[in-house]
Amino acid sequence: MATFAWGQDDFLAKQYFADGDFEKAVVFYEKLVEQNPRRTEYAQDLVACYQQLQRYEDAGDFLRERLNDPNPYPTLLIELGYNHQLQEQEELAQSYYDKALDIIDKNPNYGYALGLQFQKYSLLDLAVKAFEKAMQLNPALDFNYQLARIYGEQGNVEAMYNAYLNLIGDGKTSKSNILRSIDDFVSENPEDANNLILKRALLERAQKNPDIVWNEMLSWLFVQQKQYGSSFRQEKAIFKRMEGSSTLRLENLGSLALEDDDIEVARDIFDYVINNTNDEITKLKAELNLIDIDLLTATDNQLDPIQKKFEQLIDIHGYKTQTLQLQVAYANFLTFKKNEPQPAEKLIKTSLELPLNDRGTAYLKLALGDILVYDKKFNEALIYFSQIQQKLKNDVLGQDARYKVAQTSFYKGDFDWALTQLKVLRSSTSQLIANDAMQLSLLISDNSLEDSTQTALKKYARADFLAYQNKTDDAITALNDILENHKGEKIEDEALLKQAQLFESQKKYEEAKFNYQKIITFYPNGILADDAYFALAELYRKILDEPEKAKELYEKIIYNYQDSYYFPQARKNFRILRGDAIN
Repeated sequence: MATFAWGQDDFLAKQYFADGDFEKAVVFYEKLVEQNPRRTEYAQDLVACYQQLQRYEDAGDFLRERLNDPNPYPTLLIELGYNHQLQEQEELAQSYYDKALDIIDKNPNYGYALGLQFQKYSLLDLAVKAFEKAMQLNPALDFNYQLARIYGEQGNVEAMYNAYLNLIGDGKTSKSNILRSIDDFVSENPEDANNLILKRALLERAQKNPDIVWNEMLSWLFVQQKQYGSSFRQEKAIFKRMEGSSTLRLENLGSLALEDDDIEVARDIFDYVINNTNDEITKLKAELNLIDIDLLTATDNQLDPIQKKFEQLIDIHGYKTQTLQLQVAYANFLTFKKNEPQPAEKLIKTSLELPLNDRGTAYLKLALGDILVYDKKFNEALIYFSQIQQKLKNDVLGQDARYKVAQTSFYKGDFDWALTQLKVLRSSTSQLIANDAMQLSLLISDNSLEDSTQTALKKYARADFLAYQNKTDDAITALNDILENHKGEKIEDEALLKQAQLFESQKKYEEAKFNYQKIITFYPNGILADDAYFALAELYRKILDEPEKAKELYEKIIYNYQDSYYFPQARKNFRILRGDAIN
């Protein structure tokens, strides 16, 4: 019964405290403190109740009584000092804070608890003193992590970096933990003060102690700054110093550079990988990346030499389960670049005869389905996509296949079946698939209600299919038909957005800008307004070099489209352009 009563008092005290009903909470805490005099959390909560009720005298009397106990816990000195601070008795408060710091001289192990207590009341300078003093008196103690967090709160970025780097240097924590902690203090701008401080700190440590971790940290910093060439130099140094190391870090860096359009650096990285690995699959991946780079700028006249490269790779590797990416890449090249889907289809079907696991089979069938869609063999493509969907229901590949069923049904004009598939995908575990499914679902449903004949929707589906086939000029012309003959209909903003994206792919940036601005002007409340704002902001930031205009557009998303898929990236880009110290 006594245990039950105590448990009930504990529950009610905490509940009243959480609800802000301090008059009732204090009654229960007084009882709990009397029953459990050594439970410091009850004592602290009782003092907090007194202070909330402005019963400072009661709080002070209680704390002084506790300090007269044998071996009182030293954090009570900080509690008493803070009680005086709340009464604006600064000198008295400081005297108790000083007494708390003096305790560390006798027992440095109290430094941790005292530092945390100072931190609790945002007395950050005193918290730093407590942690630093304890570490000086007992070098075995390490409070660099706590200090780093406080330095960050104080805006003392250099001290924060050094504290975190001390932890890495002493082997007290992993590099990944530290990178997560400092990520928000680093921006894309190499001349940002925070970036320069970190770079200097890392270079100094690399000179004093040539540990490979400093090269890794420098490489990471250069990647944040999108200086992939500088990162490559660090990665080469790491690779040379690590006997028998893999090229995985180099491969990942090459992929990042390629994604960010730093083409020449990406080419150099993949060339380096090819020349410094004995692993055939690694070498093949790098070769395929180099072909992707060639295809970025290849004209029709340059496709034959690229085809010969593919054929040479096929001759070297043949058809194997380990080289499925080669077969798929070559089949996609034949289909989408050379307009030769029949040999591509034959190639993938040959590969399907290999001894494959379920995921390998799904990977090839997805590629085969894409080729069949290109060749307008919609029903056959749907069979392959449906097989994957059934086999790998809860896998991302299965969800991707379901989306392709919807997309293919859309191309062939079976809008009802497309909608059925899309409704399932709107709760997909892949945010990208879920977002695409939502967009296509809204496109179909919105434009079916307004036009029962679905004339404009059928035209849009045809234009979208032409874009899928890489017949960009034909797709733009088909979208023009919609924009001229279906003005004011709901399909108009969809056509404007799709056409703008195609203009961008052709580097016709002024035409793309015009379309995005038209959506923003005439459809500010439409479902594609946030897409247009974000796309135009990216165009201003990345291509047209007008950061102020980009910043204004990101700000529109932040304030007006908080549920948007683009909201997190828009906020990040806005803060970078504004020059925030992101922390």
